Amino acid sequence: MGAGHDHGHAAGRATDRSRLWLVLLVTGGVAVVELVGALLSGSLALLADAGHMFTDTAAIVLALSASYVATLPASPRRTFGYHRAEILAALINAVVLLGVCGYLAVAGVRRLLDPAPVDAGLMLVFAGVGLAANLVSLGLLAARQGESLNMRGAFLEVLGDAVGSVAAIVAGVVVLTTGFERADSLASLLIAVLILPRAWSLLRDCVRVLLESAPPGVEVEDVRHHLLHAGGVVDVHDLHAWLITSGMPALSAHVTVTDEALAERGVGAVLDDLAACVHEHFGIEHATFQVEPQSHRAHEPGEAHA
Repeated sequence: MGAGHDHGHAAGRATDRSRLWLVLLVTGGVAVVELVGALLSGSLALLADAGHMFTDTAAIVLALSASYVATLPASPRRTFGYHRAEILAALINAVVLLGVCGYLAVAGVRRLLDPAPVDAGLMLVFAGVGLAANLVSLGLLAARQGESLNMRGAFLEVLGDAVGSVAAIVAGVVVLTTGFERADSLASLLIAVLILPRAWSLLRDCVRVLLESAPPGVEVEDVRHHLLHAGGVVDVHDLHAWLITSGMPALSAHVTVTDEALAERGVGAVLDDLAACVHEHFGIEHATFQVEPQSHRAHEPGEAHA
């Protein structure tokens, strides 16, 4: 069961990498195009979108690196392997996104107070190119963005770019038709507002994994309740559930079983029941159980039963 699960993750990462390479080529190329467009048109919204796309390029490089590192085998010092590299990459993505939001907020307010002339025609052309590229990248990432925080981070980065391109197009139309140049600054502020909650959500999820919080949808007391109903089980303690990386929940527990059940069925059968219980009810495949005879409870440290 565990080998099949690891094989599935390896195949999933291979798919992720092929899509990330394509997105990297598209995003990096368009970032350069939009930067040139921002310099030619004087548009802050277009510059913000270009800067965000350069940030995305670096973020995708991080995501690719993390995906490769995560495939390295476990070692005596890294007993869980390098799966957490994906979480670290997603964490960096989230922090960078928050930094982009801060920059856009400051620059946008300054431009509102002191608007600068914008070439709306050029702005529209380059923003349109950016939007088309972002839509291509979103199509490549959409199917995999629910598979890991690493891919979710990349997807949110590109989604933020697409929103930025739309905002730049709208601002360009407003400037072109009305001459209201502050629309460019307002668009850059809108980009910051739309990116912020996504960046915060990604940061929150990364911190949950790094702090080894219980996996989403897994209530530890519910797990304890199910295990207590396994044949012969009289107590469950030292119960822990966490995520190794996104999509890889793990669990460990000390389970006290009656001597009669152990003598009748054997430890192997009890372990099979416990593993099947957490797999069927909670989708947890990486589970470790320490089975203790009821007669041994007197030898357990008192704090173990707290």
